[in-house]
Amino acid sequence: MNFFKLITSIVVCELAGTLGSIFTMSQITTWYATLNKPTLNPPAWIFAPVWTTLYFLMGVSAYLIWNKGLDRKDVKIALIVFGIQLALNVLWSIFFFGIHNPALAFLDIVLLWISILSTIFIFYKISPTAAYLLVPYIIWVSFASYLNYSIWVLN
Repeated sequence: MNFFKLITSIVVCELAGTLGSIFTMSQITTWYATLNKPTLNPPAWIFAPVWTTLYFLMGVSAYLIWNKGLDRKDVKIALIVFGIQLALNVLWSIFFFGIHNPALAFLDIVLLWISILSTIFIFYKISPTAAYLLVPYIIWVSFASYLNYSIWVLN
C-alpha cells in the first residue's frame, strides 16, 4: 500500500468538496432556505456528512486506480475521466448555490451523472473494487438530480 497516494487521493477529493462548500455554506440559511422544495427533500444537516463520506470513497477509489501505475494508458484515461467528473461536481455547487441557477445546475448534474457512470465502467475494467466504491456516489447524485430538477420546476 502506498500511503502517499492514498492520502493524496483522499485529500484531493475532500478539497473538491471543500471548494464546493465555499459556494454552498453561506447560501443554506439564506437563498436556499427561501426555495420551494420537494416532499422528499432531506434536512440540510444531512448533506455535509453524506458528501464527506462520498468524497472519502471517491478518494479511495481513485487511489486504487492510481496505484495500478500511471505508466498504463488505461489508468491515465481512467484518472482523466475521474478528474472530469470531479470538476463537474464542483461546478454544480457554483451553478446551483454560487449563481443561483438551478437550470444550469441541472444540466451540469446530468453531465455529472453520465461522467460518474463512465468512470464506474472504466474503473471496473481496472479494479472492480474501485468501481463499486463509486456506487453510493451515483446513487446519491441520482437523488440529488431529482432534488435539483424539482427545485428548478417548483421555483
